[in-house]
Amino acid sequence: MKQSIQLRLGQHLTMTPQLQQAIRLLQLSTLELQLEVQTVLDSNLMLEPDDGESSAPASSDAAQEPLNGRENERADGAEAEVASTSETIPEDLPVDTSWEDTYDMGATSYSAPADADNRDFFETHNGEGQSLHEHLYWQFDLTPFSDEDRIIGEAIIDAINDDGYLSVALEDLLESLAPRLDEETGIEEVRAVLHRIQHFDPVGVGARDPAECLTIQLLAMDPSVPLRDQALTLVQEHVNLLGNRDYNQIMRRMKLSEAELHEILKLVQTLNPRPGSQITSTPPQYVVPDVFVLKKNGKWQVDLNSDAAPRLRINSHYASLVKRADNSEDNTYLRNHLQEARWFLKSLQSRHETLLKVARCIVERQRNFFEYGDEAMKPLVLRDIADTVEMHESTISRVTTQKYMHTPRGIFEFKYFFSSHVGTADGGECSATAIRAIIKKLVAAEKPNKPLSDSKIASLLADQGIKVARRTIAKYREAMAIPPSNERKRLA
Repeated sequence: MKQSIQLRLGQHLTMTPQLQQAIRLLQLSTLELQLEVQTVLDSNLMLEPDDGESSAPASSDAAQEPLNGRENERADGAEAEVASTSETIPEDLPVDTSWEDTYDMGATSYSAPADADNRDFFETHNGEGQSLHEHLYWQFDLTPFSDEDRIIGEAIIDAINDDGYLSVALEDLLESLAPRLDEETGIEEVRAVLHRIQHFDPVGVGARDPAECLTIQLLAMDPSVPLRDQALTLVQEHVNLLGNRDYNQIMRRMKLSEAELHEILKLVQTLNPRPGSQITSTPPQYVVPDVFVLKKNGKWQVDLNSDAAPRLRINSHYASLVKRADNSEDNTYLRNHLQEARWFLKSLQSRHETLLKVARCIVERQRNFFEYGDEAMKPLVLRDIADTVEMHESTISRVTTQKYMHTPRGIFEFKYFFSSHVGTADGGECSATAIRAIIKKLVAAEKPNKPLSDSKIASLLADQGIKVARRTIAKYREAMAIPPSNERKRLA
């Protein structure tokens, strides 16, 4: 083939480092962005937090003089500190002397942070959560037990699950502990230890079934509590009927009136069938909103959360040290850091502008939601926002992931406002969020002794022009943690 030169025109997308950085910052949550900013501050000397103070550039000579002065002051202070320390610490110390006996660590090892806002101590200091087993072992160590009972008690506590129930049979527990116990130790000794543990906090922990758990909690009440004995009979002998909500059968067997059974059920409902759930070691998760939505002068306004947005600037002193015609290694190092700092600030600005643009578009599309609530939510997909702001759907997906909006109706993730739709009888559309809100409203208004079935809810929605299948109603109901109709049945 003969070689030749040809000119061809084409377009292709090049993922430059700047574009990759902007995309990565766009998909970070607020907390992740703060960690990323701190990492960049530690690695780039050109960037510094913008605390509002001026950072005027200074000449190298003018900057060097106060810098040397501060170094001399620190050096003099360090020498004075060493001198004072050498005067207070003797040269020869006894072998059994500890450092704290001679040198006071109290004034230098810890300094309490200044509390400018005068906040409550328990609101500003977070402690580690305590698990259920740790809570039980703490009480176990405060209770007098013999050596054998302590071995049995430790095995019982280890066998308690997160709900507070004993997960193994006492016979199996005794068999596994047989090599460590005396031959005369029997099942009654294990039951005695279990009985003491069941009265630890929370009461009822270590029970083997719900009936035993509720019985322990009722027995721990004052005998003078009204209807306590009838409640004991109910949970001990008719717990299966109670679980199936067969109230007619309960009234017939216990010879109770509907009013009496209603009062007994009120007492039983004060008990906790899962006592272990009261204690959890999971720390609370806090959400930092990215934008605020407020109504001012009859219009909905979207503002960026200035406290969550990092405020950075380029250090003018270090930037002034960069020389254009200098190709030395130090100058190249400074120039590269300056360029990276400018890219990072531009990526941050692009992130904030995109976030604000998408949030305003969502508020504009879902104005009825902010005015009237979930039932007025409109169907919305990513493509609708992408076409409005002239961005790709993948960009909108990154913006709406782990980003939160603070509104008068609560804090919502951006993705909350996107939902599928269902056709209506008049040819319109109804969002899935609005359907879930209507289902919740219907369930809240149903008769307690005759709850609505999924088919009945689908029929009521059809009367409103919303065509939804029964299985779709069941899916939405389960997503909202609403039990089926047979479990919602209760006395009027």
